[in-house]
Amino acid sequence: MAMASKFMQWFMDPNKNFLAKMHHKALSNRLRKYGLRYDDLYDPMYDPDIKEALNRLPRPVVDARNQRLKRAMDLSMKHLYLPDDMQAMQTPFRTYLQDMLMLVKRERAEREALGALPLYQRPIP
Repeated sequence: MAMASKFMQWFMDPNKNFLAKMHHKALSNRLRKYGLRYDDLYDPMYDPDIKEALNRLPRPVVDARNQRLKRAMDLSMKHLYLPDDMQAMQTPFRTYLQDMLMLVKRERAEREALGALPLYQRPIP
């Protein structure tokens, strides 16, 4: 098990694996074209942990995320990309969601270990 884990870490690390580096660069270029960040790709309808993490983030961060998503959808519908000068300013791998998502996942795991229902899935009596 540990051997497979080490292999996956090597395989996914862009600094060590050429294929991972190529994928990382292609993904970065694609996100820059639309002005998105990697964390914008997480869907709150797919995972309740993501929805809860987004609810806990400050309002300006969530508003900026929504604006980036709207702009990307608009550009996609028009079959356009951001201008090159704006693409150069984009930071596709600057995270804003990961820390809160890890906190939410830890809290959910702790509540499950204690046998309690998650706060954001509790049924109303």
